[in-house]
Amino acid sequence: MRIFVDADACPVTDLIINEAKSFNIQVTLVKSYNHFSLQNYPDHVKVTYVDTGADAADYKIIGMVKPNDLIITQDYGLAALGLEKGCYVLHHVGFFYSKQRIDQMLEERHRNAKARKAGYRTKGPKKLEDSQKENFRKTLRKFLIKD
Repeated sequence: MRIFVDADACPVTDLIINEAKSFNIQVTLVKSYNHFSLQNYPDHVKVTYVDTGADAADYKIIGMVKPNDLIITQDYGLAALGLEKGCYVLHHVGFFYSKQRIDQMLEERHRNAKARKAGYRTKGPKKLEDSQKENFRKTLRKFLIKD
């Protein structure tokens, strides 16, 4: 198993890197060139950069994953593609996406996009709280222990 992170806006990247190191698991951070950095990462972390186009990181991740890999993303579209490919998909607040619920989540995303296009304001994501980060860490650790 490998871990792939939709890393442009992921607020738990450091937690992922630290937990994966404990289990000697390869982590691939996929970022757009807009987020290019000279940051040094540990040996178990690889960074892949993609063009800045819409969904470029999502398509790159889907092209690299294999069944039973772990994808970490807040993007419902990427989550749906990952589930179809036989991957585990974890949101950065600490819940796993499921095939049973993903259609409902995509429909809600579509409704919100239509509302924004029509001029309505919808709520964006709130800042991640420390308790949510801890919940994510516990969920990830529990998953890595069982795997």
